[in-house]
Amino acid sequence: MSTLPAEALSTGAVRSAAGAGGRTAAPLAPRARLLPALAAVYRAQLSRARVARIPLLFVATFQSVGIMVLMRGVVDGGAEARAVVAGSSVLVVAFVALNLLAQYFGQLRASGGLDHYATLPVPPAAVVLGAAGAYASFTVPGTVVTAVTGSLLFQLPLTHLWILAAVVPLAGAALSGLGAALGLLAPRQELATLLGQLGMSAALLLGVLPADRLPGPIGWARDLLPSTYGVEALARTFDADPDWAAVALDLSVCAAVGVASLAVATRAYRRAAVR
Repeated sequence: MSTLPAEALSTGAVRSAAGAGGRTAAPLAPRARLLPALAAVYRAQLSRARVARIPLLFVATFQSVGIMVLMRGVVDGGAEARAVVAGSSVLVVAFVALNLLAQYFGQLRASGGLDHYATLPVPPAAVVLGAAGAYASFTVPGTVVTAVTGSLLFQLPLTHLWILAAVVPLAGAALSGLGAALGLLAPRQELATLLGQLGMSAALLLGVLPADRLPGPIGWARDLLPSTYGVEALARTFDADPDWAAVALDLSVCAAVGVASLAVATRAYRRAAVR
């Protein structure tokens, strides 16, 4: 009569069963690293949204150019012209990166699309940053067209428009993070759409109008809007002798707000994906 312990018998039974089946459970694949995952999500979002977003980008550019044409009748030049051109140019970024991204993440959350990303071995930050980067990339042509058109319309110098290479990604990061956070934190898709449109309207009213024409409380609200600092940085470069220290400070604020807003959006994504 065998006196083997019950643990040994159970272990042997498990091994024999595994051997009889001929297969054992395969280990899970390692989690993807941030940068390769970010590049993959970015390419996927860019190719997916290209067809649908190009007409909307045309609308955003046409809207900004139309605003400058209307303002041409009441603004002759000087600081007011610089504010109108800079605000209209950054408005293209706000329309796409803030308004459309809030709608996208609100729809993704409402339709259960976050479950698809949750099953992939992709860091949450890669999903948020990849989508935000793809949407912000669509703003580059429209922003350049708006800035060049406005400069010619108001007879502003084109010399320092290369600053758009810094303004677009930094302002886009700040506004994209805010738009993604609004879409992920809103309890309903309709509310996410409403918040995105309100944010874009705030960027329109507070960014295009000259700061010295705004009442005190509204001016304080303007200082809280992330796109304001991108507008200020671009507007300063239209001067004959730009204050590059002030431009760098404005862009630094955009960068800091972008890091903070994307971190909030990443945390909101984690929270929404596990529900």
